[in-house]
Amino acid sequence: MIKRYLLVTKPGIIFGNLISVAGGFFLAAKGSVDLSLFLATVVGLSLIVASGCALNNCIDRDIDRKMERTKNRVTVTGAMSTKAAFTHGIVLGLIGFGMLYYWTNLVALGFAAFGFFIYVVVYSLYMKRKSVYGTLVGSFSGAVPPVVGYCAVTGNFDIGAAILLIMFSLWQMPHSYAIAIFRFKDYEAANIPVLPVAQGINKAKHHIVIYIVAFALATVMLALSGYVGYGYLVVACATSLWWLGMALSGYKSSTDDRLWARKVFVVSIVTITALSVMMAVDFQTPASHLDMLAYLG
Repeated sequence: MIKRYLLVTKPGIIFGNLISVAGGFFLAAKGSVDLSLFLATVVGLSLIVASGCALNNCIDRDIDRKMERTKNRVTVTGAMSTKAAFTHGIVLGLIGFGMLYYWTNLVALGFAAFGFFIYVVVYSLYMKRKSVYGTLVGSFSGAVPPVVGYCAVTGNFDIGAAILLIMFSLWQMPHSYAIAIFRFKDYEAANIPVLPVAQGINKAKHHIVIYIVAFALATVMLALSGYVGYGYLVVACATSLWWLGMALSGYKSSTDDRLWARKVFVVSIVTITALSVMMAVDFQTPASHLDMLAYLG
């Protein structure tokens, strides 16, 4: 009985978000970690993500039954009723938002609410089913966790938080397109207009390369702005080049698109995990404008 309540929240997605929210939190904390704030942020946001996933399962049950990957979800098989899944999601969300409200600040809470609204309402209810731009819109919700972690510490949305939002949004695009390519038949069967299905795999390959280049530039900006050190910069450059090289290999005539897309997907996970870890351990204090003026003077 407990298992179905866990499965409906998509534990894999929750775990992935744990890594990024921790990365954002430790980047902002700069070694001065408030353990109670950290735990409240991580647990609160995890409950919000779990809530969004449970509600998404309620919304997607009609298309989930058409996809091989999702046809055994508890909301599809009937192991869990839609009412139970919906109630479960609402309760988790209320607890999660309550924790962020009580222990963090309005900026972190606001971004969590923004991500939740984008994912559940804008993406799940409409964009995923109706527009090729659904992936782009959904990318903003996927980029929220590290920003929430960062803002839970700082209490404000500064350049560092903006770079994290841009960086993680850009990462979502090639990551998601790769999934759509190796799960092409699933998305086609469910009539979901992701780019590879709507406009072709070759166009999706072009977009994957472009987004990886943009992502690489965004990762470097975090170092150039003084938020992280050389260790992070080396890892950022190495993983981004590895990911880009893997993406470019997809243009070979002998490429098995499905196998290639899986490799791009795996490298995307390695890349974002490595960067989340490095920003947590190789943090720096960026020079303020006054410091810079004093230095130049």
